[in-house]
Parts: sequence; structure tokens; C-alpha cells
Amino acid sequence: MPDSAQGRRRRWRMPWVNAGIGLIALMGVVVMMYPHVASWVAQYYQSLVIEDIDAAIDAAPTARLEKEIERARLYNDALTGGALVSPESNIPTGAGTLDADVDYFSLLNAGDGVMGRLRIPSIAVDLPIYHGTSDEVLETGVGHLQDTSLPIGGASQHSVLTAHRGLPSATLFNDLGKMKRGETFTVEVFGEVLTYRVIETQTVLPDETQSLRPVYGEDLVTLVTCTPLGINTHRYLVTGSRVIPTPIEDIERAGTRPDIPSFPWWAVGLGAAVLGYVGFVAWSGRVRAPNQLLPAVVDFREAEGDRNRDRFGIPKRPGISLPANARGGNGEEGD
Repeated sequence: MPDSAQGRRRRWRMPWVNAGIGLIALMGVVVMMYPHVASWVAQYYQSLVIEDIDAAIDAAPTARLEKEIERARLYNDALTGGALVSPESNIPTGAGTLDADVDYFSLLNAGDGVMGRLRIPSIAVDLPIYHGTSDEVLETGVGHLQDTSLPIGGASQHSVLTAHRGLPSATLFNDLGKMKRGETFTVEVFGEVLTYRVIETQTVLPDETQSLRPVYGEDLVTLVTCTPLGINTHRYLVTGSRVIPTPIEDIERAGTRPDIPSFPWWAVGLGAAVLGYVGFVAWSGRVRAPNQLLPAVVDFREAEGDRNRDRFGIPKRPGISLPANARGGNGEEGD
């Protein structure tokens, strides 16, 4: 291979320093994107739970669904009192009492402790509703506060649904504070579709529980979460009143596949970051061969070589000049 071709060849060597710097930057990108990734994964899991429950409800005989709703009505009729919010906890705790011995967790159990589905279009919430408010429940979906009315509607009933906000691993009631009066949300339970319009939003202390008690003749659902974010000294309440009849669009949308999670744009960003890191390492590891000269230097030397050759390519002989003392005073050669 000609020398010039060898000079243009490049070698590659692992740039450990640049690779380390790039890896630190890549890990920073991963850390910043973790909440988005974790939230998307959680929403994907929640959507699978909703799809499974909807499929089970669709396949269940109508008589069984009606029986479950009737059992829930008997539970609500037997329930008296309201709900209290414990100052030591992040969520309300039920304080109502039952006039009959009823197994709460057997009511409206469509499987795995799921009783229904909560949709809040204005803040892109579509979550399964579970029995109770254990930590496990509140990390994966919405919990129904035991000893408050089951969310099947009815006069003088007040259901309380609660969820966390600010979790790094899931987006639940993070945007509940953005809801405004007049907006609606829907509850789907065993084939029933109930729509509620927001009539009140408020921030209360943990021991201010009057807003969670049943109101005679009213059909209410209150959504509860902690506030301020990360401090949790107060509770944020969004109370909705039943819309009758249920809007036709809500009925038609019932049982449909969840719209969330949306396309995982985080995967595109993460892939671009990885490709950028690989490209940076590959570029940084390029090493010129030892005998390679910069193109400008090579061109200059070639040009100099051409000037020192005659038209036949033969190197020119250097000129001969006499020393100064061999010349006459007037520049002529001496005798």
C-alpha cells in the first residue's frame, strides 16, 4: 500500500477519560428520565388491570352483576356515620359503623380486590379502584375508604376515594389540584356508569372531616389526596355531585380500552442519549497513524519539492556564488 494511503489510515483506541465523562452524563440523563419511565410503566400496568376487569365484567351474567350491586346497596343502607381523617396518616380512615356484620372485601370484588374504575378526563386519570387504603393499594391505584359508601350512587350516600400524589414511581392524583368546578369525572362499577360534576374543592386539616360526611338526599363522591406535596400536613378534597341522567358519551365510553399511557417518548429520548454516547466514544477514540501529517503540511512540502525540480523532474543543483572578497570594489571580478 502506498505511503500516502497508509498515512490516511486511522487507528482506534479506547478513550477511557472521555468514555467515563460521557458515561456520567448518560447516567444523569437516565436519572432525570426515571420518573417518566416509572410513571409510564405504572400506567401500563394499571391499564392491563382495567382491561382484565372490564373483560371479566363483560363476560359476567347480568344476574350476577345485579346481585353484586344489590349487596352493595344493602351495605350502604346499613352503614351509618361518616369518615374521619387521622392526623397521623396520609389518608383518611373510616369511622363509620355498620348495623350488620358484612364482609367488606367480598363486596364488588371483580378480582384482585378491584371494585371499579375512575376516570378524570381533565387531568388524564384512568385508574382502577381497590378495596381499602393500604400502602400497597395506594401505590398502584385508587383506594376506596372503608366504612364510607360504596361508589354505586344513591341518595344520602357519600363515597370517598383516595390516592397518593408525588410518588416517583407512579402518577396517581398528582394533578388533582388542577381540577375546577364544573368539570366531571366518572366511576364505573360492575356495569354501572356514574358521572359526577365537581361542586367544591378545598384544603382542610386532617381533623376537619365534616366535608366527608353524608348529606341528606345528596349523591356525592369526594376525591382525597395529601397536600402540600411532600409535606402532607393537609388534605385536598374534590367533591362531585351526581349528574342524572348519566351523559350518553360517558355511557358509550364505559368499558373501552384506556387511553393512557400514551406513546413512550421517553424511550426515544433515552435511545438518542445512548446513541449519542456511543458516537461520542467512537469519535473520541480515533487516533491518527504516527507517520500521518496534516494535509496542509503535506501539500506545502509537495509544493516545495516541485519548485526545486526542473521541467524534467530532475532536482536542481544549488547555485554557486563567489565570496565577497573575490569581487572588485565595483562589483566586478578581480584580476
